[in-house]
Amino acid sequence: MIPRETLRKIRRIQIRTSHKVDELLAGNWHSAFKGRGIEFEEVRPYQIGDDVRAIDWNVTARSGEPFIKLFREERELSVQLLVDLSGSQNLGTTSQTKRELVAELGAMLAMSAIKNNDKVGLTLFTDGIEKAIPARKGSRHVLRLIRELLYCDPIGTGTDVKQALEHVNRVSKRRTVVFLISDFQDSQYESALKVARRRHDIIPVVIADPREHKMPNVGLVRLQDEETGEVITLDTASRKNRHRYAELYRQQTEARDNLFRRLQLTPIHLETGCDIVEPLRKYFHQRESRS
Repeated sequence: MIPRETLRKIRRIQIRTSHKVDELLAGNWHSAFKGRGIEFEEVRPYQIGDDVRAIDWNVTARSGEPFIKLFREERELSVQLLVDLSGSQNLGTTSQTKRELVAELGAMLAMSAIKNNDKVGLTLFTDGIEKAIPARKGSRHVLRLIRELLYCDPIGTGTDVKQALEHVNRVSKRRTVVFLISDFQDSQYESALKVARRRHDIIPVVIADPREHKMPNVGLVRLQDEETGEVITLDTASRKNRHRYAELYRQQTEARDNLFRRLQLTPIHLETGCDIVEPLRKYFHQRESRS
């Protein structure tokens, strides 16, 4: 049985995010994603003016006459939230942790999908797959997703984006809109991302905290890596150390964003303590304009 305090917290985040969905996102959801999924329907003889790229070469070879494939638009989307719960998500130097931001974001996306009669599922990962909930519809299902986003106690602490993408590729047989939500403190996932991009509509959502790119001058501090447990002592009074810290972050983010550009993926960047609605609305409008 779910404790009352847990239920109250779930309801609070549902009410808070539901208002934002109604006001800003729901109207743009389907127009941003419609037409992204298509299903094969039938073949018919080629007619002048048809797109030659739609020719079914197997049927054409057997019949001796050109035939093309016909597709129909899927009116119902399948959405998958692929969410990083590694140790680094516990960082929070503003009014919320990265994990709390992820929970609010996940709730907004799930409710946007449900309000547009789409299915939504959830896969939580660290350096392993922590939990996988199949895509379904309904408000009760959304409440379950919010509960897992808030209270799932992961076993792992590291980040393995590659394994998470490979999991989605295995279990999602139809084309899926995948929100890959992570701080991307990982490497060696480019090949898996390439495969996933061909099969699915991948939307990277980059989660960050202000202190990750700018270290304040607060003297000697002890820092612990939440994913590896390693502890170091850093003199933040040193301008050289602060510059090196910022430069390392810049190099990591530049490598990540260059990868997204090569694969023609447009990420959404969100930061703790900041409004998340405007970046989402801007992204949805951009997709609607492109489509």
